[in-house]
Amino acid sequence: MDDTLEMKQEELLQVAMQIIMHAGDARLRINEALKAAKVFDFEQADSKMKEAVDEITEAHRAQTEVIQREAGGDAYPYTLIFTHAQDTIMTINSEVRLAEEMIDILKLLEERTRQVK
Repeated sequence: MDDTLEMKQEELLQVAMQIIMHAGDARLRINEALKAAKVFDFEQADSKMKEAVDEITEAHRAQTEVIQREAGGDAYPYTLIFTHAQDTIMTINSEVRLAEEMIDILKLLEERTRQVK
């Protein structure tokens, strides 16, 4: 493997690890948000969801930089770790959207429960 290809592979590995780290942190914040929402602590849930969105946005930013460079003609070798990183960001992005909906449903449930009392 020539030096340029090796450097590109190392660069891609570093970006993949950033993506996985930020996406994983987003998943942790989602779990914290859902735990808070289960006890109707929506201030905490909303705060944790904001942190989750910030983390997944950071992961997406790292991925987008690589995609834009490649679209501009900067070729990267295929790596399984980058594919895994892309899969991870896609999965956790879906978890963010689902968690937001679940928290909204719990907010409605709590509001309706208060109205009945």
